[in-house]
Amino acid sequence: MKNHNYEYDTMQVERLGGSAKYVLTGMLVGGLIGATTMLFFAPRSGEEMRAEVRDKAQELRDRTTETVKDTVSQVKSKADHLTGGVKGKAQSLKNKGQDLLVEQLERASEAVEAAKKAVQEF
Repeated sequence: MKNHNYEYDTMQVERLGGSAKYVLTGMLVGGLIGATTMLFFAPRSGEEMRAEVRDKAQELRDRTTETVKDTVSQVKSKADHLTGGVKGKAQSLKNKGQDLLVEQLERASEAVEAAKKAVQEF
């Protein structure tokens, strides 16, 4: 019979361990809410509080602007790199096309010359 009570006690301890997580989570969230509330109810004048909030908002805006500028700069750099690569390949293809055209014109010219010679021999 003692063995049965021991299993029951183990189950209770496991349940308490699971509920302890919820209690700790609740305390953490409550602490954050309390800290935020304390900021707004601190014994400071409204003007001081607004100035602090304005300063923090401006700091956040500046950091965000800096991050966006860095990102845009990186994107432009990569786009320029890709554009340069595409232009280089396009130029290479253009040169190959011109070379092939010259070859074909030379062959056609040779064929015309051969046809002229054949006509003269007849």
